Amino acid sequence: MNHSTTAAKTLREAGAKPKARCKSAGGATLGSGRSREAQRQAALILEVLAGMRTPAQAAEALGVSVPRYYQIEGRALGGLVSACEPCPKGRARSPDHELAVLKRQHERLQRELIRQQTLVRIAQRNFGLTAPVPTPKNGAQKRRRLPAVRALGAAAHLQEQSQQAPTAERREQTA
Repeated sequence: MNHSTTAAKTLREAGAKPKARCKSAGGATLGSGRSREAQRQAALILEVLAGMRTPAQAAEALGVSVPRYYQIEGRALGGLVSACEPCPKGRARSPDHELAVLKRQHERLQRELIRQQTLVRIAQRNFGLTAPVPTPKNGAQKRRRLPAVRALGAAAHLQEQSQQAPTAERREQTA
């Protein structure tokens, strides 16, 4: 009996599982959930990239023109490059999770505000200060002064002057 089978037996007896073997390239799930046409295109593109076929042969097998084959190949390579981007570390944040976090933060800040307001009221009582009177929001608001229409006032003033001017001119002519 060799050493590896003895180690496997010992692991089984101890109830531990042996290490999982590395999966082959792509694995059994490669392409699962994709259409047959997409799998066929991917296989032909990989064959061209490996040098087993020419682009013209792959285009003929796909039933497309050579320029269209190059478009498909470009899309496939773009997908490959984007799949090679490093994934962000940690758990992906969903909008629902962000909303829940913001709601919890809002509730915490509300509780803190109430606590601070209570502390202010207690401090005011201890020092004998009176709380500021809250201004009513409706009803007894201070009326704002309406802007004066200056044009009407100026027109009335000019009319008075124009009526007084002829009487002043008559006095000067008689004098």
